[in-house]
Amino acid sequence: MESSSKTRLCGLIGDPVEHSVSPQMFNAAFQATRRDLVYVAMRVDKRELASAIAGMRALKIHGMNVTIPHKINVLRYLDYVESNARAIGAVNTILNKKGKLRGFNTDGTGAARAIEESGTLLEGSNAVLVGSGGAARAIAFTLLDRVGKLTILNRHRDKARRLAVELLRKKKVKVYSGGLHEESLKQTLADSQIVINATSVGMSPNANDSILNESLLKPDMVVLDIVYNPLETRLLRTAAKVGAKTVNGVGMLVRQGAEAFKIWTGEDAPVELMRKVVLEELSRLSGRT
Repeated sequence: MESSSKTRLCGLIGDPVEHSVSPQMFNAAFQATRRDLVYVAMRVDKRELASAIAGMRALKIHGMNVTIPHKINVLRYLDYVESNARAIGAVNTILNKKGKLRGFNTDGTGAARAIEESGTLLEGSNAVLVGSGGAARAIAFTLLDRVGKLTILNRHRDKARRLAVELLRKKKVKVYSGGLHEESLKQTLADSQIVINATSVGMSPNANDSILNESLLKPDMVVLDIVYNPLETRLLRTAAKVGAKTVNGVGMLVRQGAEAFKIWTGEDAPVELMRKVVLEELSRLSGRT
């Protein structure tokens, strides 16, 4: 579809955003459903977040996705935050409704759906979540009612502990925290079935980085890496090498994107088309590098 003076703008703000394939995914979805919307990615430094949200208001941008490092700090600039996103303390989707900015969080749902689509049962499992940022918070709150035990690990152990305490205030479940030193990892991962990397470690251009080494992974594990560029991170390659089931970040990207599409348009998203476009674009990027 060609743009016109009536075309409305949606987009992504974060830093970095150069790796993102969200523009291709959303623009294909908008075109397929004949929506007069266009999507662009915009790099926004953390010092410019307030100005960027003010610009969203001034330019009447219809919808926005929010990624690292803005998911938590963006809350203070919104008019309304949906109850789930407020409980999580992070927003990844904004709707501009008649000049009022409304915040939502679709990350947790996207991650849970991606794991379930791999044939993995969340209920009663022992899960390890690495990270405590905006995406990690959303995933943790979503898993709270599903898994038997959740352990949150972070380089800065205090951050993991604070998130665990916050979760315990919401519900009396088995939630633990720890750091990323070798002994803590060995002890935590010994009886865990699901491992989720909710950090940006391993994301292009730092594709050789990994949050966990081979000695910590087991064949009976399911390993989800929310990083989707590259499609197969070093963590996933290592997990596959030891025989673990791997889940890349595409499923989460597509599912959280489908939720955002519905928030912006009121309609169900063309999920399989979005998945196809993302995989094609990632394949093209990997062939180019």
